[in-house]
Amino acid sequence: MRIATWNINSVRLRLDLVLAYLRDVSPDVLCLQEIKCQDDAFPRLEIEAAGYNVAVHGQKSYNGVALLSKAPMECVPGLPGDESDEQSRYIEAVIPFGPRVARVGCLYLPNGNPLGTEKYAYKLAWMDRLIAHARAMLKHEEVFVLAGDYNVIPDARDVHDPAAWLGDALYALPTRQKFRELLALGFTDALRATTDEAKQYTFWDYQAGCWPKNQGLRIDHLLLSPQAADRLEGVKIDREMRTKDKPSDHVPVRVDLRD
Repeated sequence: MRIATWNINSVRLRLDLVLAYLRDVSPDVLCLQEIKCQDDAFPRLEIEAAGYNVAVHGQKSYNGVALLSKAPMECVPGLPGDESDEQSRYIEAVIPFGPRVARVGCLYLPNGNPLGTEKYAYKLAWMDRLIAHARAMLKHEEVFVLAGDYNVIPDARDVHDPAAWLGDALYALPTRQKFRELLALGFTDALRATTDEAKQYTFWDYQAGCWPKNQGLRIDHLLLSPQAADRLEGVKIDREMRTKDKPSDHVPVRVDLRD
């Protein structure tokens, strides 16, 4: 099973890129973040015509997540733990996977900037909810992949200039501690299971020079349950998508899991 994650930064603006990726890379599951549209505005017909089932948890103009799957899905939108939360940032599905099922969570974790504000408190609280939910789902002892834009730089090798990011919510110590707490539940960072190399970035700001100078960040992650990690065959960051016309500032990351 090939599972990919991509912060598309407006699915309607970049539908051609999504369709090309589905055609050329052929993921079994594609997790999209920051779709920036409500459910009824999602380009469902075009993606279904490409051979994919669609599940959307959208929001007008902001946020929004979607799951695209070759196989039928049983989906639940929203992250448990706060019924008052109106931001569309999580969707989860159970998908057939050989003789078993795979559970895939697609997430768009809050940015949280600036530090010391309600936005950062919301980020940490959202991470606490994610940790609680992940802990509960791990009890199923199944293939479980938590994929998405985490807005977390795990450590210094994941950012071009660590010192410049110390005051940012993506790299602040409490953020990284929460991410480690999530990993400590038993998850494996898929990329770091395959390489220790630095500069494995998934995001480059639109500011002039960031992409050509490779001044990037690694903030898009696929975390694997023990049952998923046992089946890991490979990880790839699809950097070439950043060279396309009108690209997202993120690129897809994908894992291959053997049956």
